[in-house]
Amino acid sequence: LAMNQGTAAIFSRMNYVADIGVNYFGVAQSFGNNNLAFHVNSWDFGDIPVQTELSPEITSVTYNASFITAGLTYARAFTDRISAGATFKLVSENIDDLSATAVAVDMGMTYLVGETGLRLGVSLKNIGTDLEYSGVGLTQQVRLPSQPGNATNNALVFESEGVSLPSLLNFGVAYSRQMAEGTVVTVLGNFRSNSFDQDQYSGGVEVGLFDMVYLRGGMDIVGDQDLSFFTGTNFGAGVDLDLSGTRLQVDYALRSTEYFSNVSMITVAADL
Repeated sequence: LAMNQGTAAIFSRMNYVADIGVNYFGVAQSFGNNNLAFHVNSWDFGDIPVQTELSPEITSVTYNASFITAGLTYARAFTDRISAGATFKLVSENIDDLSATAVAVDMGMTYLVGETGLRLGVSLKNIGTDLEYSGVGLTQQVRLPSQPGNATNNALVFESEGVSLPSLLNFGVAYSRQMAEGTVVTVLGNFRSNSFDQDQYSGGVEVGLFDMVYLRGGMDIVGDQDLSFFTGTNFGAGVDLDLSGTRLQVDYALRSTEYFSNVSMITVAADL
């Protein structure tokens, strides 16, 4: 975002496992050396069959769930080598007749090591308040043991304990070098420390041809691969087109899984 010099927009659609869809949209605008962006991320779970303790059988009765995150990001290139930014976001989750909200912040910066083509980055994400659910779904009709059999039921409200957001810390490095006429190779690596999950090591290679076609491959490694349904391999490709002064980027990525259909993602971005 700090490198943006005008107006930019991006949309992506990820087909996740179990027929879950993830949509993302963002728009950015530069104001001199300052850049602002607004973005929304939405999870689509489709219709989920209702199953309860008393009626566990699946019927035609369904309910919906929605996870939406809306954020505002500020970024700036402070020098020709140092860039930094922060995102303030609102998290909203709704499941049937329950809902929860939280606010959080992400922060990050990058450092370009001179003219070497080496870039270093660090980011800290999801630092904020706890998610605490509320709604009529936490109300249950009960009869106290001391009440007679013909007594009216009492409405008992359960208190939801707050749930911390899954914070994570990233350390990344990227190195780009021109290998031949019109060919640029970028090697990337990242370490991610997850608060609620295993630490993750990632690596990847991107080959850019004539600033137009890009081929990508990567690998994710965790301590115990058996605890993840991802196999670790990732592949992707993209094009970057100049359409009369408007740059259009279209990218596709595939993340392989062991037990589900592979996760695929398509992204369309435009720089005006």
